[in-house]
Amino acid sequence: MPQETKQCQNCKKDFTIESEDFDFYAKIKVPPPTWCWECRLVRRMCFRNERCFYKKKCDVTGEEVISMYSPDKPFKVYEQKYWWSDKWNPLDYGRDYDWFRPFFEQFRDLCFDFPQMNLSNMHAVNSDYCNLAEESKDCYLISATLRNERVLYSNRITFNKDSSDLYVVHKSELCYENVSCSDCYRVFFSRNCQSCQESYFLYNCRNCQSCFCCTNLRNKNYHIFNKPYTKEEYQKKIQEFNSGSFKNLDKLKKLFLEFYLKSIHRYAHIVKSVNVLGDNIDNAKNCHYCFDITQGAEDCKFCVWAGAGLKDVYDGGVGAGVGELIYEAFDTGMQGSNLFFTGTVHSSHNIRYCFNCFASSNLFGCIGIRNKQYCILNKQYTKEEYEALISKIIQHMNEMPYISKCQISNVKSQNQSPNFKTEENSKSQAKGIVYRYGEFFPPELSPFCYNETIAQEYFSLTKEQAIEHGYNWKTPEPRNYQIDLTTEQLPDHIKDVSDSIINKVIECASTKLQAPNSKQIQNSKFQIPNENSEYTNCTTVFKIIPEELAFYRRMNLPLPRFCPNCRHYARLKQRNPLKLWKRQCQCIGQVVRGLTPAQTYTNTCQHEHGDKPCPNTFQTSYAPDRPEIVYCEQCYLKEVV
Repeated sequence: MPQETKQCQNCKKDFTIESEDFDFYAKIKVPPPTWCWECRLVRRMCFRNERCFYKKKCDVTGEEVISMYSPDKPFKVYEQKYWWSDKWNPLDYGRDYDWFRPFFEQFRDLCFDFPQMNLSNMHAVNSDYCNLAEESKDCYLISATLRNERVLYSNRITFNKDSSDLYVVHKSELCYENVSCSDCYRVFFSRNCQSCQESYFLYNCRNCQSCFCCTNLRNKNYHIFNKPYTKEEYQKKIQEFNSGSFKNLDKLKKLFLEFYLKSIHRYAHIVKSVNVLGDNIDNAKNCHYCFDITQGAEDCKFCVWAGAGLKDVYDGGVGAGVGELIYEAFDTGMQGSNLFFTGTVHSSHNIRYCFNCFASSNLFGCIGIRNKQYCILNKQYTKEEYEALISKIIQHMNEMPYISKCQISNVKSQNQSPNFKTEENSKSQAKGIVYRYGEFFPPELSPFCYNETIAQEYFSLTKEQAIEHGYNWKTPEPRNYQIDLTTEQLPDHIKDVSDSIINKVIECASTKLQAPNSKQIQNSKFQIPNENSEYTNCTTVFKIIPEELAFYRRMNLPLPRFCPNCRHYARLKQRNPLKLWKRQCQCIGQVVRGLTPAQTYTNTCQHEHGDKPCPNTFQTSYAPDRPEIVYCEQCYLKEVV
């Protein structure tokens, strides 16, 4: 089919379906989408709570457990070991298909009846406060992770040891406050770096050792602000910086930001890839509008935080890997195929509209099924019965679609469970969004509120905006902590911190800063709210645990002044948004100036375009109003080799 422009059902903006997209949809026998790709991504994100934890009673043992489901949610919760056990049967919750009600209403009822896993924390050793994590050992408050040891307060990390406060970091050790780094050792406050050691404040450096406040370096040692020093000079200068002092470190952060803005920036972080479009991609082929793709992917589109051999996948993630023919799914794959409209489905085949299903095949509308096949709404069928029913259900979904309404106010929509509490408001309006076969689950079926999910982290909304768009919103519970220390009372230097600080209730510094208003949030250049706002799920207070204090002492780092949630959002601000803009290379010849007079970069060599502006255009995750100086691939490689 030729290219076609449609209006998104959700945001009402136009979006384009390319001819090759139609080929993919025909291949997997689903209709083309009615939502734009960004709205589809947000919709999936609404079902993924990675970092909001609560205490809730297990519905079997009655014991209090750590849960991703808040106590006010009407969901049964089983402690994960019991959930995985053979002491209960997921098929006991099976039900007949009701031809007089929309499919999504029936699935919603199954969700409310079916027991949920309190946390997804597989093969954990002394790592109770972790979620969507696997093979964690001695870890605390990490999420979306794999095989980490002694790591604290981190997200989207794999194969790390003895580190803290990381975001998208892999195969690193003794690191702190890094974003999008890999294969690093003793690297702190750095971004987009690989194979670096013993360094502070690096941006886009490769194979560097003993460097401080540097950008775009390759294979360098003993550099400060990109200037070379002897080993002795370097070590003396580093001691003068005195990074164990919070005040000194804060000054260095500001100096590094100024230096960062004077540096050039590659339009996208793409390595060892062919015919790709997006950002933070490695070893990929024929992948478009993809972000955070690692360890290879092929023939994929609209995928986020995915890879590991993914093939023929559209709208995969957040979280997708080792699978093929996947569509509109998150946390899905792991040797799976033909997986459509799923969440947390592993090692399975021919699965549609299912959550938390494993090692199964031929399922439709199921939850928690393991090692089974031919089930619909958790009811077992024969192969012949299943195949006859599926075509009828698809037809029924098209003839009796689910109609979504805003989840606003005390006035509950016809599609809302009477037990599900949403934010009170004085108005209610119908959105009129139609869900036929081929659409992912409506956001109001999510067991989480918008501000409990990663949708809030990547596409932040105020409470008013979320309610206006029809999302549920959770008002934080009142916090009446007895504060032991304010951040002003914390010792400036780590050497002056005694063991008595452990488990003291410390006031988060964000509580004394003014939160931005709705307009500031909407116009944020970084698309992420500031760490001083309610939109970071600030806990208002925090504690220092023994392992954390030992790490700061070992690394000669001062105590933090913000709670872990605010620190997480501050790291998110350092990454570019999951969006692309068409721009022209900013290289105009010898001297290139940014938005301010202080932002001046001088080229080190003659470029092909001479003293004329570079004609190259590209799609980049740097928005046009961003302050960075952005170069095309050719101009960047002329300067950085």
